[in-house]
Amino acid sequence: MALRMEMGLQQKLELKMKLAPQIIQSIEILQLATLELQQRVKQELMENPVLEELDIRPDAGETSESEAETETEQTTEESKALAEMAEMERHWNEYSDSAASRPKQGEKDKKLEAMQNTAARQESLQDFLFNQFNLLDITPSQRRISENIIYNIDGNGYLQSSMQEIAAASAAEDREVEAVLKMVQSLDPPGIGARDVKECLMLQLTHPERHPLEKDLIENHLEDIYMNRIPKIMRDTCRSAEEIQQAIDYIKTHFNPRPGNVFGGDPPPYITPDIIVEEVDGEYEVRLLDNNVPQLYISPFYHRMLMDKSTSEQAKEFVRRKIQSARWLIDSIEQRRNTLKKIATELVRVQRGFFEHGISALQPLKMRTIADVTGVHVSTVSRAIADKYVQTPRGIFPLKFFFSGGTANFEGTVTSRKSVKQLVIDVIGSEDKTDPLSDEAVAYKLQAEGIDIARRTVTKYRKALKIPSSRRRKLYITNTKAAN
Repeated sequence: MALRMEMGLQQKLELKMKLAPQIIQSIEILQLATLELQQRVKQELMENPVLEELDIRPDAGETSESEAETETEQTTEESKALAEMAEMERHWNEYSDSAASRPKQGEKDKKLEAMQNTAARQESLQDFLFNQFNLLDITPSQRRISENIIYNIDGNGYLQSSMQEIAAASAAEDREVEAVLKMVQSLDPPGIGARDVKECLMLQLTHPERHPLEKDLIENHLEDIYMNRIPKIMRDTCRSAEEIQQAIDYIKTHFNPRPGNVFGGDPPPYITPDIIVEEVDGEYEVRLLDNNVPQLYISPFYHRMLMDKSTSEQAKEFVRRKIQSARWLIDSIEQRRNTLKKIATELVRVQRGFFEHGISALQPLKMRTIADVTGVHVSTVSRAIADKYVQTPRGIFPLKFFFSGGTANFEGTVTSRKSVKQLVIDVIGSEDKTDPLSDEAVAYKLQAEGIDIARRTVTKYRKALKIPSSRRRKLYITNTKAAN
């Protein structure tokens, strides 16, 4: 049976949604944090010749766009106009399709700027150890062994390879490796190069004869300390609960079980708030912290170029595209400002109790609620609050902090999960530490306050808050002081 191949035309109906470039840009601008927006605007100022930054002088107050245009027109001389014309033509040539494949000077400048703005590499733990080790009187063999030891110390400061592995890699005897390891362990920070927690803490106990109980606890009772088995330690050491607690406090205060964690890793991010909430005469005012974002306007020079009959059609088309792009950017920034202000203002209204009384008064809130009130789509709310922070009289919080589900109470109303967690913290914080509350007892106390919460929910919240169990929270003396 022969197969027959034919060609034909078919009609197919499809429904597709395509976002306009202006909407895409508006979404991108909305999602940017203030510092990112500042960088984006600076980039646009370099790439779009029709954009100008509004010059706001401290002694002149804010200048409107129309005033800026008038001032520009008044101060522009013929020679400047000719210079700007030449500059425009240069921009047009640079952005024309025929020159698109050529490397541009602007690109070189941005690469150089990126290199200059890159933070210098932080000194690593390995760098710090080698700088110390190289000051010692060492042999080439010891240097080779030290490299295999130091490069196998993890971020917490612990040696991850066995003596046999290091000896094989260094072509050395076990005793040589042990000797070099002792040299490495004598370096700062104290406790570095240990193979377990016990060795790490013992390396930090520089005068064991002065702290015999601390030495005994480290060598024989680390697990008992973790599990808070104070009565067992009392029986084994024949010491009082107060003596044992003082020794434990001393260890916690003076020893670091992760000596390497002060090195390496990225530095903690510096949070710059996007919004500030201030109390003024009993009311909370919302203000955007975007003063460092350049204020933009379209240069009137390029508007005049479009009206100038001597300007070529190619140049006019280029100017039109750039003016349209500039208007989209200015509109997107203004829309971002208005959207953020509306959302933040409504958040403050709904969560006023938080600003007055703290986390315990935080209300359950969904993005849909804010979207309905402010008249925007829920996805717009989600994008607007992403990576944004607000400075309040109670500290700096991500905007997402104010959105959470809730736990119903016996009256049918709902309490925010964050506020319930705060209640768990408050109940446990006020307990008698010599007789701490079980999770079930915490649940009973919250139920007595009208919160419908189960014991397993208390357990889940307690673990999320990294609060130890009642057994580990128990104190066997009522007044402890860390030993000096």
